[in-house]
Amino acid sequence: MTSPKTRNYLKIKFKVTKTNHLVIKAKINGISGSFILDTGASNSCVGFDAVEQFNLHAIDSRTLAAGAGATDMVTKISHNNHLQLGTWTMNNFELVIFDLTHVNQALITHKSKAV
Repeated sequence: MTSPKTRNYLKIKFKVTKTNHLVIKAKINGISGSFILDTGASNSCVGFDAVEQFNLHAIDSRTLAAGAGATDMVTKISHNNHLQLGTWTMNNFELVIFDLTHVNQALITHKSKAV
């Protein structure tokens, strides 16, 4: 078995919230933010409120999103973004954009910071 160092893995620090979510720091288009690391998500997502914050070019999408406690949510999509986690970067990164108010409300209700 090869070690993580020989496979070019990078360590990324994370925090565990009071709701047991993993939160990481990342940059989208050079702008820092806090994000939930959801290993079960089918896409990387941000809320509609983050479009201006991260300089996203959002276009309409036909796809409806579903998540914990919500279904059939209207989405937009943003192509050609730059993602940075620690020293690792990725260009042409695609983001799905939809209403994440329910996620942040749940975090705040449990005395965790919004993401």
